[in-house]
Amino acid sequence: MTAETVATTAPTAWDQARKLMYEAGRAALIAPTEVPVDEADGLTLAQDLVTLTTLPAFPTSSVDGFAVRGPAPWTLVGKVLAGNSPAPLTDDGTGVEIATGGMLPPGADAVLRVEESTRTADGRVTGRLRETVEWRRPGEEAELGEVLVPAGTPVDPGVLGLAASCGYDTLAVHPRPRAAVRIFGDELLTQGPPGDGRVRDALGPNVPALLRRYGCQVAPGAVVGPVEDTLDAHIAAIRSALAGADLVCTTGGTMHGPVDHLHPALAALGAEYLVNTVAVRPGFPMLVARVTGDDGRARFIAGLPGNPQSALVALASLVEPLLAGLRGRALPALASVTLAEPVPGRGDYTHLALVHVDAATGTARPLRHVGSAMLRGLARAHGFAAIAPGTSGEAGARVPFVPLPLLPGERP
Repeated sequence: MTAETVATTAPTAWDQARKLMYEAGRAALIAPTEVPVDEADGLTLAQDLVTLTTLPAFPTSSVDGFAVRGPAPWTLVGKVLAGNSPAPLTDDGTGVEIATGGMLPPGADAVLRVEESTRTADGRVTGRLRETVEWRRPGEEAELGEVLVPAGTPVDPGVLGLAASCGYDTLAVHPRPRAAVRIFGDELLTQGPPGDGRVRDALGPNVPALLRRYGCQVAPGAVVGPVEDTLDAHIAAIRSALAGADLVCTTGGTMHGPVDHLHPALAALGAEYLVNTVAVRPGFPMLVARVTGDDGRARFIAGLPGNPQSALVALASLVEPLLAGLRGRALPALASVTLAEPVPGRGDYTHLALVHVDAATGTARPLRHVGSAMLRGLARAHGFAAIAPGTSGEAGARVPFVPLPLLPGERP
């Protein structure tokens, strides 16, 4: 459906809208690039991480002690430190001192722990060997060519360490999508307290921060506004954003009022609606449209409502799954929480209710001050409890949970 279509259509079901956004993102998956291993944190693997050698690549001692051959006692003929390639042990009754991680000499058949060793009068080493093997065999962790981590996995410190241990210098990853923000509504203030009929813009700081936590790159200068309330200004603002972004988020103007120019601007830009209104409350109305550039690549425009909480619902409902697709990740699975108090339904609409989750009990308590224009409840929230259409959330009920993109340690 093109943006020239002005006839109203039935809102898209919330769960269906999430799937549509994810599929649209996957279809426009950002091409992979090679980056140094130490720059890949937070990105997404574009290829399976496979072993370049067996892991470990050679037999290594798992303890400090003595690598020995044949029965005790053993005459020491050398020392092996980690990072050295030792000479073979060719004679029974010989051994070498070895450090943890040191390469086992060819010909060695056991390792004696240093704390379980003694010296004979003539300076040789003796002791009782354990039945368990005290070294790591090649391939014990992984065989050559084995898939360790599949493509689509988020790169975290564990993946970075594993990649480095395998010998990777670079990783093929999907880069962060580039995002831009355009704030509509020239009645908004960007400095000082609200007054004289003008309100302070809250979404200018809020939306870019959330986009970064969703994995976007928001460059300096990518946030512009308030944009003048004219059609020409809206078209120019969106067009300039599309020139350097994979995703443009606009705030406000999603209705069809006298100064709401988003829909006409989308029509002028040849945009195609993917979702135009969603059956969710709060959050009405929200939209995502697609524009194909001269380079053949799809770019997306997410129209967020001007009310702050509604804008956040739009981000969690549409933008997060879209970005997951663009980044080559799986559609975010919804967790669940137990309601500590009742949460009302919203008739035929999904109700996304802001909740604070108790880390000790795992129960979610609905917050106050959660009107569409309010931010007080949002500042204490961990996410949304999702109440399905035609139902209400009773105390003790287990319901889906949509987490906010909080920093590590901030989630319950």
